Amino acid sequence: MKQAFLMRCLFFFSGILLLSFGITLTIKGQMFGVGSWDVLHIGLAKSIGLTIGTWSILIGLAILAFDMIFTKKLPLPGTFIDMFLTGIFIDIFNYLLPDIEGVWMQLIVYIIGLILLGWGCGMYMVANLGIGPRDTLMLFFVHKLGWSVTRSRTTMEVTVAILGFFLGGPVGLGTVLMAFGLGPIVQYALTVNDRLFTKWTGVKSAVI
Repeated sequence: MKQAFLMRCLFFFSGILLLSFGITLTIKGQMFGVGSWDVLHIGLAKSIGLTIGTWSILIGLAILAFDMIFTKKLPLPGTFIDMFLTGIFIDIFNYLLPDIEGVWMQLIVYIIGLILLGWGCGMYMVANLGIGPRDTLMLFFVHKLGWSVTRSRTTMEVTVAILGFFLGGPVGLGTVLMAFGLGPIVQYALTVNDRLFTKWTGVKSAVI
């Protein structure tokens, strides 16, 4: 049991670190637009102020409130940990990483960021210690509406991108790539990480 719990913690925190780093890389490659949620976060930061990471946390709190109203359940502690750590890590990485110059370098950085973001999501979710607000909303669609992970994630990404665009967030080819490409990456990462987690712990994840 102790080994299984330690492995859960390893998957959980490593996944959060990876996805936060991936988000920051996509922001650094924003010549092509940014991911849907960051279109919204950046749009809010431009319109109202505060940092991108702060808006990530505040939007997360709003999503959790929605989820609690409909499910009548309190989120696991890990959900709040994920939400706050992701917002904090985004601001830290955004401060530490240099701005990327050049079209091809921004494209490469953006693609790497997209892959790390999707893989990080799949990695921390299988730990089943609580998932972030956006992934909670995604799984709400999966379990309540019977949608696939890909359909749920894509629907969320497109809707948020449109809202963020009207707030002044940067939309471009990268936003479209994120909206339609992140779902399949998360789906694949969930499957692979679930197998690894089961192999190393003997415990099947309840997420998928």
